[in-house]
Amino acid sequence: MLVQFSIKNFRTFKDKATLSFIASNYDKDTREDENIFQGTNHNLRLLKSCVIYGANASGKSKLIEALVFMKRFVITSSKDSQKGDKISVEPFKLNSVSEKEPSEFEVIFTHKNILYRYGFEVTNKMVVSEWLYSKPKTKEIELFYRDYQNFEIHKRSFQKGNTLVKEGLIRDNALFLSVAAQFNEKTSVTVIEWFKNIGTISGVKEDGYEAYTISKAKDDNFKNKILELLKAADLGIQDIQVEMLNLDKLPNDMPKELKEFIIKKSEEDESAEFLSDVLTSHKKYDDNKNLVGKVNLSLDGDESFGTRKFFALTGPVLDSLENGHTLVIDELDSKLHPNLVCKIVSLFNSKENNPKNAQLLFNTHDTNLLSSGLFRRDQVWFTEKNKFGEAKLYSLADFKSENVRKNDPFEDNYIRGKYGAVPYLGYFDNLIQPN
Repeated sequence: MLVQFSIKNFRTFKDKATLSFIASNYDKDTREDENIFQGTNHNLRLLKSCVIYGANASGKSKLIEALVFMKRFVITSSKDSQKGDKISVEPFKLNSVSEKEPSEFEVIFTHKNILYRYGFEVTNKMVVSEWLYSKPKTKEIELFYRDYQNFEIHKRSFQKGNTLVKEGLIRDNALFLSVAAQFNEKTSVTVIEWFKNIGTISGVKEDGYEAYTISKAKDDNFKNKILELLKAADLGIQDIQVEMLNLDKLPNDMPKELKEFIIKKSEEDESAEFLSDVLTSHKKYDDNKNLVGKVNLSLDGDESFGTRKFFALTGPVLDSLENGHTLVIDELDSKLHPNLVCKIVSLFNSKENNPKNAQLLFNTHDTNLLSSGLFRRDQVWFTEKNKFGEAKLYSLADFKSENVRKNDPFEDNYIRGKYGAVPYLGYFDNLIQPN
């Protein structure tokens, strides 16, 4: 489970920003059984969901982009680049000092009953520093610390790392952790596994995870779970059917380049399949409102954007809940009705529907959630940008308890600007003057 994520000098975040899933003691009598997971090891009380609010361009998406960058760089830095290749990191550019300094990333997480702390500093040329600590019980152990190309390594707990360093296998633009995992160093493989299990998706562009959901729908058991969610969402869908292309009867109007690509791929791999469409089944009635049968509609051609997005989300949501993984969604509310967003959040907060304690992190403009009763104060976070373009991150739990009480109207207070993180719109008043 994700415990804490920190960044510094990345895009709109100049100073260090930390998002924590550790539950505060202020709300111990608020949704404790539903929204909190009490870890058996390390005495941690962790939140199952967190939401981020803020004005446009305040840093909500950039925070999620930072986690996406960290995940991608950890997984690929040792194999998808060569010596001298640039690292695609972007520091805070609106300051003459920070634009020349490294960007910093760190996560604290639990995996297989061990608490890990891993992080690194990078420029677009090299890894400046990198560190990995583990805490199996009560004492934190330094597995390695890297300062440029100088390494301090725990001789017993990270033994294979010594060999990699001695043989000069760590490039200055690759992470030590990633290289060690390539050589099957046990702890590194475990940490990489945790990163791979983080689901990071865009709520605006659902094409990528729609394909994932379709692939999962081929399994009858998973398909039934998808149908349960679709029916619960009141979308009128009774069944779904995945249709694959018949390679012997490709459409005449298919572009020549696409047809040639499909034929080539099928020749290279006889087991290759290509999606034609997903059909959604709806009830059909006569003029007297009598059920007379069913009709199939095309998911892409006939269904609404909201239906398509909700269908696409069912795969990642169900997968996270089944496996106890962390799911991160940028703009969850895009194209979805507020009630559907509430239901998705409630699945993660539910003790019954989330027995493996999966986590959900998302940003949104949907203020209805603040009055839904689904969140404690420590689950609500804000991003705000100052006049120098610097974003900061803070929680509703950071306010003094006398200023923010658990029964306050959070939605009204937020819209009125009591918690900050809203756009200043005063200039609109003088934008257009009457003649």
